[in-house]
Amino acid sequence: MIPLPPQETNRHNRHCPRMLGTAAIEVDATKVEVPQATARLVPQPGEAYDLVEIETDRGTTACHYYEAKGARNGVVMVGGTGGGFDSPAGGLYPRLAQDLPNHRISALRVRYRHPNDLVESTVDTILGMRYLESLGVPAVGLVGHSLGGAVVIQAAANDPKVRAVVVISTQAAGTGPVARLPEGAAILMIHGDADTVTSPRSSEEAYRRAREPRRLIIYEGAGHSLDEAAGSLFVEVKAWLLKHLPGTLV
Repeated sequence: MIPLPPQETNRHNRHCPRMLGTAAIEVDATKVEVPQATARLVPQPGEAYDLVEIETDRGTTACHYYEAKGARNGVVMVGGTGGGFDSPAGGLYPRLAQDLPNHRISALRVRYRHPNDLVESTVDTILGMRYLESLGVPAVGLVGHSLGGAVVIQAAANDPKVRAVVVISTQAAGTGPVARLPEGAAILMIHGDADTVTSPRSSEEAYRRAREPRRLIIYEGAGHSLDEAAGSLFVEVKAWLLKHLPGTLV
């Protein structure tokens, strides 16, 4: 991905529109042009996040942005085909997003424009990553559930700034690039053995193709959303991000 120059992120200009240049990526062996984008931050009084709208000629990608002052890293979280700002494990994403800024990690939750489309969902995720990078964030972590598991693998394979990846209840289709993540990028794969939507074999096969550092967790009795393991899942995901994003403390 084309590197973006760091920009000042003080309170004076944080609301100014940001221009994100074009970039060429590859999604599932298909070349895709990520178009020029304009990102606008819209404060949400009373909420823990601000709304970020990233406009391109493909449409508008909406994000919830949880800012960490002096952020050293950023984490992008994406869901599955349900669309919206969905989250697995009883609200894992909003819980993480509100906690990570305490560790100087900004968080961005991305809402897909077309939640059944791997290519377009990956473009949405890349746009979210580029927004964080435009703020001067030096390294990025990615977390994806279901379809989002394949999405974050595709996105990670296109950006050398990705240092940590978490894949939850992933589908099998679209996980091929797991074998060519950036050098040193650490991947955690999580599945429930009672998942009737996506087979745990999807995570097991992706794990076998992944390079180190890698880890696989299979929760006994947990279904697709892993609600049964919500407490443990939060601990494991947070620990993985803190361990593998540079400059953070475990």
